[in-house]
Amino acid sequence: MKQKKPWGGRFTKQTAASVESFTESVSFDWRLYEYDIEGSIAHATMLARCKLITEKEKDAIVKGLSEILKEIHAGKFEFKKSLEDIHMNIESALIERIGEAGKKLHTARSRNDQVALDMRLWTREQTRLMTGLLSVLQKELVKKGKDHFGLIMPGFTHLQHAQPVLLSHYLLAYVEMLERDKTRLHDCYVRLNKSPLGACALAGTTLLTDPLHTAKLLGFQGVCENSMDAVSDRDFCIEYAFCLSTIAMHLSR
Repeated sequence: MKQKKPWGGRFTKQTAASVESFTESVSFDWRLYEYDIEGSIAHATMLARCKLITEKEKDAIVKGLSEILKEIHAGKFEFKKSLEDIHMNIESALIERIGEAGKKLHTARSRNDQVALDMRLWTREQTRLMTGLLSVLQKELVKKGKDHFGLIMPGFTHLQHAQPVLLSHYLLAYVEMLERDKTRLHDCYVRLNKSPLGACALAGTTLLTDPLHTAKLLGFQGVCENSMDAVSDRDFCIEYAFCLSTIAMHLSR
């Protein structure tokens, strides 16, 4: 029996296994599950606030998503490659559990702004974590400098012994480098900390929604001001990758 696919409406035959293997992403984007569920709960809360779904439907959605989250944490959730990605896996499981109410979760939302949201939430969290780790490393470097204060070591230039320096002076050079890395991460955080929800596929929705409320629930400083930019650009991912590359360069010295 031919399995029904999320995007299979135009096909009369079963998709080739090689194509499914090429297009699936759940083997790696499953890591977004917490952010996908967090975003969906906030979206459902907004829909209920705007009377686009009932409170009862919202409660069923939140309960279903919370149960799915617990199952994933416990390692009991089955990720299906046939459903392509983490978003369809969670949505399909939700509909299977709560029925029609689960289908209404996608009201006033597209896969486009949903994925953009997940990536922003993930990257935002990673910038916080990395900034914290750099601060811990800085404190350790300062501590080592104090523990060995006054210890003299040779400085090097072109792999040759040069002027003598204090070990603490050498270690504090890394503290300065890492401080600049933290400011770059902060700048990246500020630029990405806007919610794309409400942009939908690319040009918003005619439904009366409240994107600002969703943004507030998710801890964003505001919403993306242009819907096409919100769903089509991932420059914040590139910027974060640049920050990591610079950190790696500093640590390799």
